Amino acid sequence: MSYELTTAPMIVHCCHCRHCQRETGSAFVVNAMIESERLHVEGTVELVLTPSESGRGQEIARCPDCRIALWSHYPKAGRRSSFVRVGTLDEPATCPPDVHIFTRSKQPWVQLPAGTPNFADIYPSREDVWSAAAMDRWHAMMAS
Repeated sequence: MSYELTTAPMIVHCCHCRHCQRETGSAFVVNAMIESERLHVEGTVELVLTPSESGRGQEIARCPDCRIALWSHYPKAGRRSSFVRVGTLDEPATCPPDVHIFTRSKQPWVQLPAGTPNFADIYPSREDVWSAAAMDRWHAMMAS
């Protein structure tokens, strides 16, 4: 199976929560948030419900062959949005983090880049971090 983003993501999160650390076996995960309709998928994925930091869970799309987590769907937008694991992209450098979240549980040796917003938990509101264009896309997606 393969997939590609047909446009740039709305926003890219670097999440340092313990759930993401456990799921990835790493210090954090970098997720590119995009409307699922802008994610072109060849083949099928296996959807697996797992816990999340919020307590509301997430649905992880995994490759049925190699079992790698490719993206997640979270309860707020459901399957309308996909949080694509940037490390699974052919060119992950094209999606650097716009914001670091849940830094209260980041590993002490992780250095956050100067100039990139970061929050101990999730940011208070999208308007605090997202561009106007990304906000427009979010509202259009949620209205669909």
